[in-house]
Amino acid sequence: MRHKVVKLLAVALSVGLGQAALAADMPVKAPMVQAVASYNWTGCYIGGNVGGGWARIDQRQVGKVTGTVLDSDFGSGSDSKFIGGGQIGCDYQFASNWLVGVQGMFDFGNINSTHTLTAFPTFYSDDTTKNMFTATARLGYLVTPAVLGYVKGGGAWTRTDSSVYGTAPAKFLSETANGVNRQGWTIGGGVEWMFAPNWSVFAEYNYMDFGRRNINYVQTPGTVGLADVVSTRLTVQQALLGINYRFNFGR
Repeated sequence: MRHKVVKLLAVALSVGLGQAALAADMPVKAPMVQAVASYNWTGCYIGGNVGGGWARIDQRQVGKVTGTVLDSDFGSGSDSKFIGGGQIGCDYQFASNWLVGVQGMFDFGNINSTHTLTAFPTFYSDDTTKNMFTATARLGYLVTPAVLGYVKGGGAWTRTDSSVYGTAPAKFLSETANGVNRQGWTIGGGVEWMFAPNWSVFAEYNYMDFGRRNINYVQTPGTVGLADVVSTRLTVQQALLGINYRFNFGR
C-alpha cells in the first residue's frame, strides 16, 4: 500500500512539473494598457482670430482751439464691423489646474459710426476706430485637462479718424481730427479647448475703455469759423473666435 501511494505521488509530481514546463515555454501576453491623453499647457503659441467689434463714441464740444470755453452736446454714435487678426503668447501651467500667461493680440478693422451733432443738427460726425492692439496677462483654471477657462486684462491701443460735415446749403467738410492715437485698458475672458496635440481653439469677449480725451480739430480750408476742441470718450467691445498652434506640447 505504501509503495502504491509513493508511486501515485511520483506520477502526480511528474505531471505537475511537465505542465509547469509547458506553461513556461508559452509566450506571455503583455497586460492591456489604455492610452491616456496627456495635456500640458506650458509653452508658447501663435494663432489667428475673427469676430465682431463694436465701438461707441461720446462727444462734447468744450471749446475752440483759440482757448474759448464752450459746453455743447455733440451727441454719440456706435456701430459694429467684422474684425480679424492674430495673437501670440506664452503660458505656464502650475499646481495641476492653474495657468498664468502673457499675450499680445492685434485685430484689423475699421469700425465706422455716424451721428448728428445734438446741439447743431445741420452737422454730423463721421468717426472711424481703426485697428486694435492689446497686451495682457491672463489667469486660467483647467475645468478638465483639455478645457481652460480664463480671464485677461491689460493695456489697449487704437487710432481714430473723425470728420464733421455740414449739410446746408449743401454737404461740405467742416473740420477733421485724423490719426488720433488712443490708449486705454482692457478686460475680458473666455474658454479655450485643446482638441489635439499642439492645437487649441478659443472663444472670448473683451471690453476696452480708452477714457475721455480732449481732441483739437483742424478747420477745413475755405470754411467759415474756428476749429473745435471736442471731449471724446471711446469704448470698444469684441467677440472673437480663434485658433492657436502651441509649441513644446507634452512633457
